[in-house]
Amino acid sequence: MAAIQDRDYLRLCAELASLLSISQASARRRVDQQAARDGARDVESRRAMAQKLLDEARADQAETPAGTNLDRLLEADPKDEHFMLED
Repeated sequence: MAAIQDRDYLRLCAELASLLSISQASARRRVDQQAARDGARDVESRRAMAQKLLDEARADQAETPAGTNLDRLLEADPKDEHFMLED
């Protein structure tokens, strides 16, 4: 599938990527997958989906401080908490 070249859509995906600290490709993929689940095919509905995901991410970020998000990201997965890189 060819990439969408709509400026507003790409700007929303870039803002989402920045807010979630992920790549722009990952943000676009996240929006595209959510839009596909909802059956959205046109650019307008994908733009609306990107705006919705951006608003949700902003609300989530406003609820929790950045330190809490960093702590959550640095926690070890229970299955990997005893993993060692070197002996």
